[in-house]
Amino acid sequence: MVHSKVVIIGSGPAAHTAAIYLSRAELSPVLYEGMLANGTAAGGQLTTTTDVENFPGFPDGVGGQELMEKMRKQSERFGTEIITETISKLDLSQRPFKMWTEWNDAPGSEPARTADAVIIATGANARRLNLPGEETYWQNGISACAVCDGAVPIFRNKPLYVIGGGDSAAEEAMFLAKYGSSVTVLVRRDKLRASKVMAERLLAHPKCNVRFNTVATEVIGENKPNGLMTHLRVKSTVDDKEEIVDANGLFYAVGHDPANGLIKEQVKLDEDGYIVTQPGTSYTSIEGVFACGDVQDKRYRQAITSAGTGCIAALDAEKFIAEAGEAQPTVETNDGYKTNPAL
Repeated sequence: MVHSKVVIIGSGPAAHTAAIYLSRAELSPVLYEGMLANGTAAGGQLTTTTDVENFPGFPDGVGGQELMEKMRKQSERFGTEIITETISKLDLSQRPFKMWTEWNDAPGSEPARTADAVIIATGANARRLNLPGEETYWQNGISACAVCDGAVPIFRNKPLYVIGGGDSAAEEAMFLAKYGSSVTVLVRRDKLRASKVMAERLLAHPKCNVRFNTVATEVIGENKPNGLMTHLRVKSTVDDKEEIVDANGLFYAVGHDPANGLIKEQVKLDEDGYIVTQPGTSYTSIEGVFACGDVQDKRYRQAITSAGTGCIAALDAEKFIAEAGEAQPTVETNDGYKTNPAL
């Protein structure tokens, strides 16, 4: 059994920012980046994004995969131990916290590692609709983040579509109207779920149109490598009538699912499954457990805000470990590793 002062679970901007701060503070952090954890490659959601143009320091933009590779190298440079295994079980009932990986989580098996503090940075995944053509044109016309991708050249002055009927869909549509020639919102029902104020703004916007009782059934585009989306097949939910419309962009605004499987029965969550943190901090309902990134942020979900909360989590964890260390000296336990009784 191996013991660490702090373990980070995650692989996106929040996780690596926390790792950079903690390693520079000489706390020797261990980062479990996962092996296709939650179906996403190490690096998180940014690995599915082609061009990132709103992350500071890259005036010409940067590929999402490239950005995450740079963050990973920076974490390693300062001494972070990165483990490409997925944490499958986490016991937060007492300190030191215990964790198992997919390789050693058989019933009765010893934990792979213990830690005095844990930072949860597992992110959130945008819900997909699994439409025919979705995999082919994902990030070649289809996106789940208007703020992230709406300004890229392939969408400028082109007809764009948004799927969803809530406040997020309304906000994304009005944001996209800055760039597209028109924005059409597809709503399955005969009315919007958005708040009255947001619905009124959307319906009054000169470049936005709402098609009620309508769903998308297929994404169509160029039949070549890296071909772009060009059309969308839509269907009426009233009479099943179908038509193909010009569409160079399709944005999903149907929600996200926070990756909370490890902690949902242990840490306090809000009604949507996001980890609840004390305002202005990364503190969760369990002392010594910190949360950062999209798993606790259901409003912004941007690379730069994730990185910012990763910094907060690292500073909070560093303070927690330091204060506990001052409270009582480190002793050796019967398990053979050193820990602090005050932690």
